Parts: sequence; C-alpha cells; structure tokens
Amino acid sequence: MKKRIWTILAVLAMALLAACGSGGENDDTEQESSNEEEEIKALEVDFEVPDTAEVGETVQLKATVTYGDEKVKDAEEMEFEYWEKGNEEDSTMVQSTNNEDGTYTAEVTFDHDGIYEMYAHTTARDMHTMPKKSITVGDGAESEEDSGDSDSDDHGDHHTEGFGMHFDKPDSIKAKEETDLTVHLQMDDNPFEDADVRFEIWKDGSENHEYVDAEETKAGEYNAGHTFDDAGSYKMIIHVENDEGLHEHKEFQLEVTE
Repeated sequence: MKKRIWTILAVLAMALLAACGSGGENDDTEQESSNEEEEIKALEVDFEVPDTAEVGETVQLKATVTYGDEKVKDAEEMEFEYWEKGNEEDSTMVQSTNNEDGTYTAEVTFDHDGIYEMYAHTTARDMHTMPKKSITVGDGAESEEDSGDSDSDDHGDHHTEGFGMHFDKPDSIKAKEETDLTVHLQMDDNPFEDADVRFEIWKDGSENHEYVDAEETKAGEYNAGHTFDDAGSYKMIIHVENDEGLHEHKEFQLEVTE
C-alpha cells in the first residue's frame, strides 16, 4: 500500500514538473514573440513638401509621425530645418505645430529663387529620424549654379548621396565645464549605425587639435563629452567613417564663454 502511494506521488510530481517546464517554455516563447514584435516597430516620418513654389508663396511643411501602427501625438522634438542648397551652414530652424493627431505642420516662405533642402527633425519613442526633402523656388537653376560646390567644400560638407548629418549644437558652451556633443547620422532616411565618429576640435589660431571619439548611444546617434579649457572661438570637424570605405566630414564653428 505504501509503495503504491509513493508511486502515485512520484507520478504526480513528474507531471507537475512537466507542466511547469512546458509553461516556462510557453512563457519564453510568448516573451520572444513580444520582443520580436517590439523590434520590428520603427519610427516613421512621412514628410510632405511641394516640389515647387513661387517666391513669397506660403508653403506648408507637413510631417506625419508613426511608430508601428500608432500615430505619435507626443513627439519630443518635431522641427523643420531648411537652407539654400550648398549653404547648409546658414540654415533656419522652424518649430512645428502639433495637431495632436500624429501630424506636425509649419509654414515657410522663400524670398528669392533657389533650390532649398530641408530636414524634418523628429525625436520620439527614444529614437531620432530626419527625412530630407527639397523644393525648387521660382527658377531655381541660377541659385543652384551660384551656390555651387565651392561653399560646400569650404565647410567640409558631406557628398555621399543619401547621407545626412545633423549636429545638435549646444545653446551655450562654458569653459572648464563638460559639454555634451551629439550628432545624428542617417543614410537614405534610416539611422546610420556602426560608424566610427570622431570630433576634431581646436581653438582658432592654435595648432593643437584634440580628437574625441564618440559612442553610438542610440541607433544613428553618437555622443561624446568634451571640456573646453578656455573661452574663445573654436572650430570642430565631425569625421564619420565605416568599414565600407565611407569617409564624411563637416566643419562647425563654436563659441565658448567663461
């Protein structure tokens, strides 16, 4: 009798263990499926800009932001940046209006003929993307010829088709305090990952150049900290390379205060 009881208890224990093991596998499978579903979500921005416009005409810029099937109504950042082609250093930032339905809009006008390029800078769900568009205002051709490539070369602008670089220029930089340097990179409207990014920094008139390696903290976002020893005007070149032979760089002017 006792032997039968022990046998029954042993069978029940084995069944219980099997059920627990099966449940664990199911839990793991469900967790993996959930993680896979989360991974395939992406921050998407449908950036709408007219192909052409007339000088002085009001042009609407519109961005529809989605995360998977969700309309993003609370983007952390949504602003437009535009510049005349070949003169990105002289760009204009425009804050958007959040229409609270996943769309963000702004209105701009252009005061002379030219070809203008623009980004829709968007940060949401811990990701950043910046789709790029262009618009031809008036004749456009003369401005494109005048702007040429010389200004672009002077500033070390990038030339690879589809490549985009946006430096989050700090509002203020103080000497002897660490400054956060952040740059966003993308290729064909997608985050440009696994790049080697380095900040080359020197004070105007100095031959001493410092090199600071950046770390990719998010997809396409590279960050480094740097402390400027003295107040004054500095130049900075952001170098970007990868294993496929890409090498892009762009120069910026920085002002450091006491």
